Amino acid sequence: MSNYTDSRFPGPDPYAPLKNLPTFTLTSTDIADGEKLSEAQVGDDATSPQLAWSGLPEGTKSLAVTCFDPDAPTGSGFWHWSVFNIPADVTELPSGAGATEDLGVGAVTLAGDSGVTAFYGANPPEGHGPHRYLFAVHAVDVEELPADEIANPTQLGFNLYFHSIGRAILWGWYEN
Repeated sequence: MSNYTDSRFPGPDPYAPLKNLPTFTLTSTDIADGEKLSEAQVGDDATSPQLAWSGLPEGTKSLAVTCFDPDAPTGSGFWHWSVFNIPADVTELPSGAGATEDLGVGAVTLAGDSGVTAFYGANPPEGHGPHRYLFAVHAVDVEELPADEIANPTQLGFNLYFHSIGRAILWGWYEN
């Protein structure tokens, strides 16, 4: 996995203040780690990328998938996708899975900062420079996080802080 922090990007490393967790294998047929995103992952009609993982830590009981842009000019970044309570036996999300709220596996998708309860593609403000899109798969130590208590991606992140036992990140960038 390449390093997603360098001087091209103005935002912070959003994972720096979190626990240092074991990683595992995360791959995609749609994203080349550290490379420019394809047009399929851009804009209002974007398709969520294919993601596959293996080598999860012992004790993984469910998964969460997030996509975060730490370079958005908001002071708090921009959440593009947040899904949790993915069963631990799921090892892959096909391209476009993010168009359905439960990913076809009974998961819970939260409305992101776009207001969409689905994957929302890269769409940085024109002229703002390149933005990173960090796709993270989180190995979780409980079968279900309390969906009725998690209203937004920030609350999901707070719950993941206490329940993640592993994390793998695949990232791309885009500039308008």
